Amino acid sequence: MHKTPSLRPLVLALLACGSTASHAVSFTQNDVTLDINGTINGFYVAREAKSINRATGAETSTTNSALSNGLLPGWINFVATTHTQGLDIKAHISFAPGINNNSDVVGLPIGNPNPNSGTPANPYSQIDTRNVYFQFGNSEWGTLKFGRDIGLFGQNIILSDMTLLGVGGTSNAGIPFNTTFGMIGHGYMYTGFQPQITYTTPSVGGLQAAAGIFQPSRFAGDETKTPGFQAKVDYDWKGGMPGKVWGGLVSQSTSCSSSTPCATKSFSATGMELGGKVALGNFEAVAYAFQGKGLGLSTVGAQFFGGSNGAGNKTDSQGYFLQGTYKMGATKFGINYGANKDRDGFALTGAGTSNQITNRAVTLGVYHSLNKFITLVGEFNDEKISNVVDSNFDNKNRTVSLGGLIFF
Repeated sequence: MHKTPSLRPLVLALLACGSTASHAVSFTQNDVTLDINGTINGFYVAREAKSINRATGAETSTTNSALSNGLLPGWINFVATTHTQGLDIKAHISFAPGINNNSDVVGLPIGNPNPNSGTPANPYSQIDTRNVYFQFGNSEWGTLKFGRDIGLFGQNIILSDMTLLGVGGTSNAGIPFNTTFGMIGHGYMYTGFQPQITYTTPSVGGLQAAAGIFQPSRFAGDETKTPGFQAKVDYDWKGGMPGKVWGGLVSQSTSCSSSTPCATKSFSATGMELGGKVALGNFEAVAYAFQGKGLGLSTVGAQFFGGSNGAGNKTDSQGYFLQGTYKMGATKFGINYGANKDRDGFALTGAGTSNQITNRAVTLGVYHSLNKFITLVGEFNDEKISNVVDSNFDNKNRTVSLGGLIFF
């Protein structure tokens, strides 16, 4: 048994955010190598949340604290690789456990009884299966992937978000939670881990493309005659100012077998994105923007959630994200700002300028590599949500988080 460089799926993001590369435990037998690696994190999170009635100006305020996971849950990866008959073959299974045992969010365990329903406590944590896929190919004709892995649309931006190593905002996920969502819903939408069949081209001079079909969602009908489609194109360059630019798109259609449950026979959702990042010495800048039609409520951050009101009225979504980081020795300092806006469509039924929801957030972060395994993190996040769920209320949240994570 010996140590080799980690093959964890988020390694590019972790390195980009300033974490020192860790090592995996590796076994080789009969030309097959099995790597085992992972990460664990924990944070103290304190949040002040204010709700303001836009009509009356009445304000309510609550303060909560918790021990929570950050944007990343815990993670353990099992990655098998081999080479035969000119093909590089890989199989990957991962599990994402969380530390939290006290949440009233649907689908998560409940640590405290609900005072209204009297639901008994169930103090246990959750394990999510993230990656379950295999792929094969080579540097000449590309790679085919089958299974469940991170999506293509929105992939590069979440892997560039510095709060991937921290907590970010907490408005879309009540604390404690097995993920806080970071800046998801504040500048970009969450790509998620999705069933897919994708093809990735070889990299030619830094230019590489990927496209695939994805598990469809009946988000605006009761039929999915065709799968979803996602694609992205990346261009990387080296030199004195290394960087990357990318573009992506997503599309999916649904239909109805009759006039019930929806008034339209077909519905298509589309989204486009454009982003880039560049480094100069110890400084790195990231810029990103997206636009969607019927794609879902970007202010929640979930694709295909709330894309239509069932009558064919599509939600218009747009957002942008800016980030700058600077590294001094083993410590990285960063600031990012993002905003998403949704109007029309599902849940946005009002008239005039109130018929929209806007999320804005800014995060200040410090990320210190204590050694090649451990990173210590401190963040401050300020969020504002205007016209919450078309309800004529504004929310303002301020979150301070302190903690750390280990890569092994």
